[in-house]
This record gives sequence, C-alpha cells and structure tokens, in this order.
Amino acid sequence: MDNKIRSTTVVGLIKDGKAAMGSDGQVTVSNTVLKHNTKKVRKIYNNKVLAGFAGSTADALTLFEKFEAKLEQYKGNLPRAAVELAKDWRTDRYLRRLEALLAVMDNKHAFIISGNGDVIEPDDGIVAIGSGGSFATAAARMLIKYSALPSAEIVKESLNTAADICIYTNHSVTIEELE
Repeated sequence: MDNKIRSTTVVGLIKDGKAAMGSDGQVTVSNTVLKHNTKKVRKIYNNKVLAGFAGSTADALTLFEKFEAKLEQYKGNLPRAAVELAKDWRTDRYLRRLEALLAVMDNKHAFIISGNGDVIEPDDGIVAIGSGGSFATAAARMLIKYSALPSAEIVKESLNTAADICIYTNHSVTIEELE
C-alpha cells in the first residue's frame, strides 16, 4: 500500500500573452481523501512566475524552494532556471529520490520539469500534470480552439472537466494569473 501523501491536478496555459495556472484542491493517501482545498499553485519570483506541483507534497515543496533559488540565481530566466533545476534534481543523491512534478510558466514560456531530467516545453503552451492532467489538457485544447474564453476561464473549465472524470481530482479550484 502506498502511504505517500499525493496532490493532483495542475493545468496552466498561455493565451494571448497571458498566463494562468490552476489546480484542484484534493490531497490523498492511497485511496483516501485527506483534504479538499489545498493550494498547489503559487506566484513566485516577484509575482512574475507561476509554479504548480503534483505528486508527493513534501517533495514538491522542497522542489518549489529549489526552483525559487534557481530563479533568483539566474535573475528570472525561466528556461535556464528550469534546466538547472532538472540537472540538479537528476544528479543530486537527495533530490533524485523526490517524487513530484513541477509545472512552471511566465507569460512567454511554460515547462513541465521532472526528476528524470526532463524539461518539456509543450508546443501549444499548455502544461498539465497529475492524475487528471491528460483530461485537463484535452479540455484546454478544445476550449482554446473553439471558444474565446480568456486563459483563466479555460484553466477553470479544464480543471472542472478533469474533476468530472478523474477520481483523484476535485472541483475545489484555485487559479492564479500573471499580469
């Protein structure tokens, strides 16, 4: 039985130069819901970068701190900070045991960062992680294609779609936007 505390689902996107990222609020251990309204997305680096996590909560919070330090070190250069975090995450004996994913974005770039050394910048500017990530991605792609909704509304509706399908995703949605 897996007794790790897990958090899922995060989705973010850039539309018309405006970034928005949101998450559901559910935290689980195995098949038990522990919490319904956790905030998994935050603004960092002087409110210029959005970061969200899925996976082991304690691991993700450690990675948030490491990522913020990389942003400071590289003066807000998001692509460079993402690559440097992934390199450290993969090679450091302590960090490589962390089980989480990060989604990070500013108004120009969006990345998914993993402990395997992956730094993925999706072609369409949509980042989604966690158990409901694929459902949220599909919903976001259709809403971008067939609606005029702003980025924050697309994120909200994508998360609600994921919550309708994924048992590890709920409807307690938190959304952050960049100006």
